[in-house]
Amino acid sequence: MDHTFLVDTYASERLKTLSVWAMFDDGDLDIRPHPNLARDRTFREHMVHQCLSEDKWFAGMFGIDVGAPPLAAEETRLAFIRRYAEDSAKRLARLREKDAGWWKQDVAFFDTIHSHAWIMVRRIAHTAHHRAEQTTLLRLLGRQVWSVYGPSVDTGGLPADGARTIYAYPNLEALIAGEARGGEKAKLPGPGSHPSTERPDQS
Repeated sequence: MDHTFLVDTYASERLKTLSVWAMFDDGDLDIRPHPNLARDRTFREHMVHQCLSEDKWFAGMFGIDVGAPPLAAEETRLAFIRRYAEDSAKRLARLREKDAGWWKQDVAFFDTIHSHAWIMVRRIAHTAHHRAEQTTLLRLLGRQVWSVYGPSVDTGGLPADGARTIYAYPNLEALIAGEARGGEKAKLPGPGSHPSTERPDQS
């Protein structure tokens, strides 16, 4: 079985994660925008979790150690972006070297045993789950949300209403350079005139 699709998915997921981080403002790191979030992660803690959790999974389950501290020395948004971008690029390069036998190999996954391929699927789902929590934080903070997997309210609403997919940046290089200059994300048209529902006759 060709497992290239898992490597390609990881490549796109790391860009999506960093794109969401770029949607926050520098002052958002420790804000809890709702009383019910008192025990949940702040944006800073989401970045900490992503960096530490992915480092632990890759080093412990995949045997891929990037040889660098998982957290940024300075806990700023841009420093976290650069740290995760560098480390995940090294992981991606190592994943591209793996053959079919490695992907089928069974290893310890917490208190169970699963293949590297199975664990990668779970890793991708894990990251996407937390990214959804972060986009909810963005909404509660009143920030705009660019496309992650498709159109969003801020890119015009739903695809059925002609909304477009508009990513904050076309690639990782543009993201880091743009955020280092204070933010150069793509312009957004804002919400469309239709409600955000796929139900018919709701306009």
